[in-house]
Amino acid sequence: MFGWFKKKTEKEKLQERYEKLLKEAYKTSHIDRRKSDELYAQADELAKQIEGM
Repeated sequence: MFGWFKKKTEKEKLQERYEKLLKEAYKTSHIDRRKSDELYAQADELAKQIEGM
């Protein structure tokens, strides 16, 4: 009940965005390999930011 009002930390937001990018990259890899590689690169940069925190 009290978890509803808890704000997400910056790290949690970045982790969700990272997971979303990986899922989208996987789906895109079946259609457009170049775009998929770009999404994986973005996800990799997010992973580096998360590790730096």
